[in-house]
Amino acid sequence: MSKENIVKLDIRVIPPSARHPGIVFNMWDKLKVGETLQIINDHDPKPLHQMFESEHSGSYTWEYVSNGAQDWVINITKTK
Repeated sequence: MSKENIVKLDIRVIPPSARHPGIVFNMWDKLKVGETLQIINDHDPKPLHQMFESEHSGSYTWEYVSNGAQDWVINITKTK
């Protein structure tokens, strides 16, 4: 995966109420197939993963790049 196909989003600085429904999914909708949204968070975003599974099942991959030593980094790649 090349770096130009990765859009980074540090959600640690975004108020929780604006993260998932607003910013994360708006950025996701703008991605093309093969592009990756990289989420940086201060905790495991399990609720976000559940939302992706509910709304976008079969159209993404979810990969933990870093899981919690200090931050959580997840690559979510659009496959369809």
